Amino acid sequence: MKKILIIRHVDIEGPGTLGAYLQERKSGYLLADVWQDNAACLYHVDLAGIAGVVVLGGPMNVYEEEKYPFLTVEKYLIRELVSQKIPLLGICLGAQLIAASLGGRVKKSPVKEIGWFSVEVTDAAQNDPLMKGFKTGTKVFQWHEDTFELPAGAVLLAEGSGIPQAFSFRNLAWGFQFHVEVDSSMISSWQEAYGREGQGAQDGKGLLAAYADLKDVFNGQGRRIFESFLRQAFTRTA
Repeated sequence: MKKILIIRHVDIEGPGTLGAYLQERKSGYLLADVWQDNAACLYHVDLAGIAGVVVLGGPMNVYEEEKYPFLTVEKYLIRELVSQKIPLLGICLGAQLIAASLGGRVKKSPVKEIGWFSVEVTDAAQNDPLMKGFKTGTKVFQWHEDTFELPAGAVLLAEGSGIPQAFSFRNLAWGFQFHVEVDSSMISSWQEAYGREGQGAQDGKGLLAAYADLKDVFNGQGRRIFESFLRQAFTRTA
């Protein structure tokens, strides 16, 4: 049976609740830690055995290819995945990589979002396979300093803080600037590793307290996105 490929850029930004969901439904997945070998692991992936790909977040910037050569390899892979019509989901850095690979510009955001922020969904989101049912005003978890411009042909699905927050491309690739996969342990580890500076940032207790309050709704939204993405991936495979 085909598997889901998950690309990780740093050990503390793993699949989180997505990984838990895949284990629960007994869906096989491969974890590619591209920072360990400058993405050499990707050269050994047989795309014929891959149903879909998830590109996770990370502290690096899309335009830092000289410092992080694996970013160049990922951009090539993303274009190849789109060419072969293999469904793709990008989260935070992953969304920026998809946008950049498809011709969109990635740049510094006018606001550095760290914490819980509301997003507004567009009319197009109501007919999107992954965003259908996502309620406008929903609070999501953010941790980023860059933003992206939509590639030509992409559809805006959500926005907030004056920047795009989610998009789709040909019902094949999806990018979410916000994190749909975090759990409390991930939030704690990010605070320890990255600090808490940024406009709108809450203190450590605030971030975790908000997660406790929003957990059921937040995880429910994330689960629906994961379910829908897997449905797209395995339906195309069939």
